[in-house]
Amino acid sequence: MSDSRIEIRSPATGELVGSVPISTPEDVQAAAQKARTAQVEWAERSLKERCAVLKQVKNVIIDRTDDLCDLLSKEQGKPKIEAMIHEVVNLVDLIHYYTSEAPRILEPEPIPLHLLKHRSSYLHWAPRGVIGIIGPWNFPFNICSSPTVVALLAGNGVVVKPSEFTPLIQELAKEIFVEGGVPEDLIQVVHGYGETGSAVIDNVDMIEFTGSVATGRKVAAQCGERLIPCVTELGGKAPALVLQDANIERTASALVWGGFANCGQVCASVERVLVHRSVLPALLDKLVPKVSALKPGNSQQDDDVQIGPLNNRRQRDIVQARVNDAIAKGARALVGGNAIDGPGNFFEPTLLVDVTPDMDIMNQETFGPVLPIMAMDDEESMIIEANRSHLGLLAYVFSRDTERARTLAEQIEAGTVMVNDVLSTHGMPETPWGGVKDSGVGHTHGDDALRHMCQQRHVNYDRLPPMRKEPYWYPYGPSLYGLFKRVMGALLGTGIWNRIRWLRGG
Repeated sequence: MSDSRIEIRSPATGELVGSVPISTPEDVQAAAQKARTAQVEWAERSLKERCAVLKQVKNVIIDRTDDLCDLLSKEQGKPKIEAMIHEVVNLVDLIHYYTSEAPRILEPEPIPLHLLKHRSSYLHWAPRGVIGIIGPWNFPFNICSSPTVVALLAGNGVVVKPSEFTPLIQELAKEIFVEGGVPEDLIQVVHGYGETGSAVIDNVDMIEFTGSVATGRKVAAQCGERLIPCVTELGGKAPALVLQDANIERTASALVWGGFANCGQVCASVERVLVHRSVLPALLDKLVPKVSALKPGNSQQDDDVQIGPLNNRRQRDIVQARVNDAIAKGARALVGGNAIDGPGNFFEPTLLVDVTPDMDIMNQETFGPVLPIMAMDDEESMIIEANRSHLGLLAYVFSRDTERARTLAEQIEAGTVMVNDVLSTHGMPETPWGGVKDSGVGHTHGDDALRHMCQQRHVNYDRLPPMRKEPYWYPYGPSLYGLFKRVMGALLGTGIWNRIRWLRGG
């Protein structure tokens, strides 16, 4: 283990919260080997036994909710209520869902054969081995622990590399998993920067990565060199389309929560509001007081806090640069617009109007407490603007006419489109979570997420007593070509008279 350590400081106060040692590539290799050794015994347990262990882990999480929320608030900065709702409740529900549904999802699946009826096929699912999870700092408990749960249910071991900004919560997460009955060596937590993440990729059988597009490309390239699968979730620039007939009160409340929850540090945050010009005044009448009422601060000291700090100073600088660029190009801040002086990485909840497509705020992920509003003249223009982004994770449509909204939703280039709601599909483990375009490859959640943690294997066997040999085996006879041509036409051709003709050799 390296003598170097990463110090974690509170995003709200700057005070030291804790530290972790940096894992060298040799440390990562040793950790992966421990997980690989433990995985052999874990995979031999029945799925029912693995589910039972994870159910007990769920109970430990519930018992230790206060510990989790307190550390998340200190380390990541979010209010405890958001730590509870966004991270703890989501994970508990995900475990509840997958431990209930895993037997169905991983049940061997028969494949009806359309032609060679004397044989049968089925799929079954085998663990991949060791799964590497490289996580972000915005939801450091849930986004690392959710794939850990899925990987374990599939029979794998796990190596987790949390963000260098929020490593402490994964140490507590491992403690909880072990307390619930997961073998200690089966989950390995390593810490560090890019070199550590690269070493994880070199020593596992699959990667699940959440982070930036730039880093995601590097992860995917390294996985490609090793020919191991990867799932990448690389951020979003979610548009919210507000149609003429939207329920303005509900829409305004949704936009505020969708834009400012977790201080805007959500890959599914509302980052572009495209509102029909005719309802813009009414929407702003609702938005301005709602945004003005949001109280930023340190929830460790004040229970009335609605918004915590940005997690790190680098991100605060990015948010300020996005806002400054917009104002320099003609946007106006109706609320906020500046970093807050004093300790911590606080930024004023900000509402921008007169926003135009040439501004960085409309093109690059902001990941902060800023809601930019752009007036649009018609739905066709909204769709064009929504699809202009290189990112496509989530999008939102607000309308009283659900059918109309669904029609528009199907035209938006995004992995998920919600109608009259925001963010909450991440809390629906049945539904796939993933994007299109530069927002990543593959999905977390849903049935496929569990199956993707496995090798899909196919078995084909004989249903009837086998013949001495198949007609297409050696030796080839002189009449075999003509026979197969007639059979092909009779069985696979189109049109009854054509089939009869081909059967006769015509």
